[in-house]
Amino acid sequence: MKISKSFKIYIHIIFVFLISNTVLANDDFSKNVVIYEKPKAIKELKFKDLNLQDVDLTEKKGNIMILNFWATWCMPCRREMPSLEKLTHLHPEIKVYAINMEKPNRLKAQDFFKFIGVLSLDIYFDPKFELVKQFKMRGLPTSILIDKNGNEFGRIVGEIDFTDKNFIKILKKYI
Repeated sequence: MKISKSFKIYIHIIFVFLISNTVLANDDFSKNVVIYEKPKAIKELKFKDLNLQDVDLTEKKGNIMILNFWATWCMPCRREMPSLEKLTHLHPEIKVYAINMEKPNRLKAQDFFKFIGVLSLDIYFDPKFELVKQFKMRGLPTSILIDKNGNEFGRIVGEIDFTDKNFIKILKKYI
C-alpha cells in the first residue's frame, strides 16, 4: 500500500504542531484552570488508600481539597507533582489527595514518588476508575478543586505549578 504525498505532509504538520506545543508550552496556568460560576455538588467521593482500604470523603467538609489524578507514565504529572507537595507545606489547610490512575501497585507508586523527590504526599488509588467516570475526565494530570462545603468549584486539566502566586490567590478566595 502506497501512502500519498499529501497524507505524509499532513502527518508531518501535525507532528511538528504537537512537538512545538510541548516544547514551547506557555507557563500561563490560566489556560488549564477552570473556575465555575456556581460550584457543582459531588454526590459521592470514594477511593482507596495505599493499603487499598476505603477512603470516603463524601461528607468531609471544612477544608479545601485537591484531588490530583496522575500516573507514573505521565510526564506532565511527573513535572507538576513536586509543586503540589510544596503547596501542602505552604498551606497545610489545603488537603491533597494524589490518586494514581493505574492498576494499584503500591511499590511502583512509592518508587515513582521517591524518584521525583516527593516524600510527604500520600498515595491513593481508584482501582475501578469510578472517579474518572464521575468527573468525566479526559486526560492526565487532572485536578479537581473542592470547596469547604464539599462541592467542586473548579478543575485543572493539564500541568500547572501549584505554587504559582496567581493560583494561590484563587485558592485563598475559598479558604
